[in-house]
Amino acid sequence: MNELPRGYWCECWTQNLSKDQQPTLHASFDAYSAAQADRWIAIALRTISPALDTSASEQAWEWLYEGRIDTRRALLRAEPCSVTVDQADTRITWTVRPVLFLPLAHRQGSELPACAYDFKPQQTD
Repeated sequence: MNELPRGYWCECWTQNLSKDQQPTLHASFDAYSAAQADRWIAIALRTISPALDTSASEQAWEWLYEGRIDTRRALLRAEPCSVTVDQADTRITWTVRPVLFLPLAHRQGSELPACAYDFKPQQTD
């Protein structure tokens, strides 16, 4: 049996702290290496840093200059990581978790399990 490909599941969440709201998922990304996973966060932080207030911008650049290497090391040890920046009443959190990627069945290339034929597309008027 082939070994399942390892990778990282990355997400970006925000939460309005003043309204005590539940976090909201804004983006997700499947990375196939630790470098690709932390680069996703780095690109996001560099992109939004000009729009952040001074404190949040300092949090972002502190991770970019100092925390990023710790994140990469943790990911290489298959440990989940997160990076958080607080902008006014909003908390932005990027999470990265090690995962195994399961292959998807190809409709033309192989026999699908019987349950695949139970799905009936919804008819629209």
